[in-house]
Amino acid sequence: MKLQRLFIVPAVFGLLLGSCEADKVTSEEVLDTNQIDNSERIILGVNTSETPSNLDQPTLDLISKNHLSALGAQREEMVLPGGEKREVIRIEGDIVMSLEELSGLDFQGYEDIHNKQYSTNALVSPQTITVIGYTGGSQALTSNERTALSWAIANYNRLNLNINFNLTFGTNYQNKDMVVYNNTVNNPSGAGGSAGFPSNGNPNKFVQIFGLSNYNTNVIEHVITHEIGHSVGFRHTDFFSRQSCGQNTNEGTAGVGANYIPGTPQGFDPTSIMLACFSNNEDGEFNSNDVTALNFLY
Repeated sequence: MKLQRLFIVPAVFGLLLGSCEADKVTSEEVLDTNQIDNSERIILGVNTSETPSNLDQPTLDLISKNHLSALGAQREEMVLPGGEKREVIRIEGDIVMSLEELSGLDFQGYEDIHNKQYSTNALVSPQTITVIGYTGGSQALTSNERTALSWAIANYNRLNLNINFNLTFGTNYQNKDMVVYNNTVNNPSGAGGSAGFPSNGNPNKFVQIFGLSNYNTNVIEHVITHEIGHSVGFRHTDFFSRQSCGQNTNEGTAGVGANYIPGTPQGFDPTSIMLACFSNNEDGEFNSNDVTALNFLY
C-alpha cells in the first residue's frame, strides 16, 4: 500500500486556548510509531519544501514568529469558485492564508507540547455552519465528491457537537459560511486539498479539493473531512513530526497554537483523520481519538 501526501491547510486535534479543564480521560491508547512503513510514501499535493520561497524577509520572519515553517513558503494566487482570484500565502504545503490572516494570528508560546492530538487557538463559536457544495462549471464537485461531502457532514452532525452543519448544493456561495469546491483545473499536478483556520469565531470559508478523480468515495470523504477539520480549528495530529508523510519535521506551535487534547494518544496515531498524509484505502471515518478531540473542543 502506498501512502499519498495530503497537503492541506493547517489543523490538528490538544490543550485548548484558555481552557483549564482537567484531563477527563484516564485511559489512553499508546500507539506504535513503527506501524507505518515510511519507505512506501509518495508525495502528492504541493510540496513547497523543495521550492525556493518567493516571499520577502519580513513575511518569512512573520511565518517563523508564529512557529510555522517558512521553508518554501509561497505567495500565489488562489482561484475561488467562479474564477475570482485571491492572493494567498501557502505554508507547509497545504496551509493557505492571506497576509492579513497571517498577520492577525495571536502568537502565544507554549513550553510543554505533548505528542497528542492538537487544535489551534482559533476555534468556531457555537453555531450552525452553512456549507455549500459547489456545482458550477469546471470547479463543480463530481457526483462522487458530492456524495463524499454529504457523508463527511453527516459524520460531524452525528456527534451532536455545539457546532453543526447545514449542507446544500449550488453556486450561490457568497452568503454561506463554507464552500467546498473542486479546484483541479487550477491544481492539475497534485491530489488532496487545502483550507485555512477559523477567525473571529467563524470557520474558514474556502475548502478546495483537487486531483481525486481516481480515488474512491471513502478516500474523498476522508480528504473533505480533514479539510473541514482544519476549517474549524484542528491542526495535523502528527504536527510534531509529519510522520505519516515519512518526514521528521515539526510544524511548530504557531500563533494558532498546537495544544494537546486530553484523552488523545501519547504518540503517533496512525489512523487519525487529521494526519498530514493519507492512504489510498482510507475509510473516511473518525477514529475514537478524533471523536474524543471533537467532543472535548465542541
